[in-house]
Amino acid sequence: MSTARTSIPVLDLSTARGADGSFTPDFLEALRDASHNVGFFQITGYGARPGQDQELLDTVAEFFRLPLEDRLALDNRSSAQFRGYTRLGTEVTRGRADAREQIDYGPERAPLEDVPAEKPYLRLQGPNQWPAAFPDLEKAAMEWAELMSTVGAELLRGISVAIGLPEDHFDEPFAGTPAWMGKLVHYVGTGVVPGAGDQGVGLHADYGFVTLLLQDQVGGLEVKPYGQDEWIDVPPTPGALVVNLGEMLEVATDGYLMATIHRVIAPPAGVDRYSVPFFWSPRLDAVIDKVELPAELAAAARGVSDDPDNPMLASYGQNVLKGWLRAHPETARIHYPDLAG
Repeated sequence: MSTARTSIPVLDLSTARGADGSFTPDFLEALRDASHNVGFFQITGYGARPGQDQELLDTVAEFFRLPLEDRLALDNRSSAQFRGYTRLGTEVTRGRADAREQIDYGPERAPLEDVPAEKPYLRLQGPNQWPAAFPDLEKAAMEWAELMSTVGAELLRGISVAIGLPEDHFDEPFAGTPAWMGKLVHYVGTGVVPGAGDQGVGLHADYGFVTLLLQDQVGGLEVKPYGQDEWIDVPPTPGALVVNLGEMLEVATDGYLMATIHRVIAPPAGVDRYSVPFFWSPRLDAVIDKVELPAELAAAARGVSDDPDNPMLASYGQNVLKGWLRAHPETARIHYPDLAG
C-alpha cells in the first residue's frame, strides 16, 4: 500500500446493482479497493426497517440491566457450543481479559450425534440459550440474524465479482447449514474489570468470511490495515454497519483480501457501550480452496499473514473451534478437555 489510510470508506449497498440486476462498476471498484487496501468499510442502505437497529441496541441494553443471576442462568460454561452468557472479564484475547460481557448465539439446531473424534468442531452445532422471561431478546436477535444473513450473502457475491470470480463462487460452502454467529455485547467502562485496563477487545482478526457490526454511538473500534503502523478510528455512523473480512477470505485469496487486525478500546469510566457483531460463516464442514485470481490481482496478493502461534486454517470448523478454545478457556476445559490448552 503506497499511502497509509486514515479513514474507512462508506459504501451504499442500495446502489450495488443496476437495473439489469448486475453489480455496477462503480460499486465493484469501491468494494475491491476497500476489501484489498483496508479490509474494513461501512455500508448504508442495507435494508433494515426504520428504527430496527436502535430497537435492537435498546433491547440488548435492557437485557444487560437484568440482575446478574438472570444472566448467569444462561452461563456459556454449560454449552459445548460456547452459546449463552459470558461473564465480565472471562473472555480472553491475546491472553488478557476483555472488558465486556455478552451473549453468543447461532442457528438454532439440534446437536449432531456420533461426531467423529477427528472432527470435534462438528460439536459446535446445537441450541442457543435465551432468557425465558425476556422473549424480546431472542425475537430481536434472530430477526437481525435473518437480515444479516441476507446482507452477508449479498456482500460476498459482490466481493466475488470484484475479484474476478463468478457471483456464486462461494455459495456452495454456505448451502444447507451455514454456521453464522452473532454476539450481543456490553462493554463496561475502564477500571471495572481487573487487569483489563482499556482493553474492550484485544487486537485480533476474525475467523470467517464477512463480519457485519452494528455499534452504538460511543465508539472505540480501531483498525490497522496491512502494512501500516497507524490505527484508524471507525466512527459510529448513524444508519451504517461496519464490515470487515475474515481469515477464510485471506486464505482463499492468498492475502489479496485481508483479515485486518482490529481492537476495541473500552469506554471511559462510567460509560457503557453496546454492539452487535454478526459473522456470516459457512458450514462447519466447509473447506475453502484457494481461488484463481486474475493475473493483475494475483500479482498484488500479499500472502497469508500467518502467526505461528495462531495459524489460519482452510477448514472453517477447525479455524473457528481454535478461536473459541482460546477465547473461552473455562468452557473449553469443561467440554473439550483434550483440546484445551
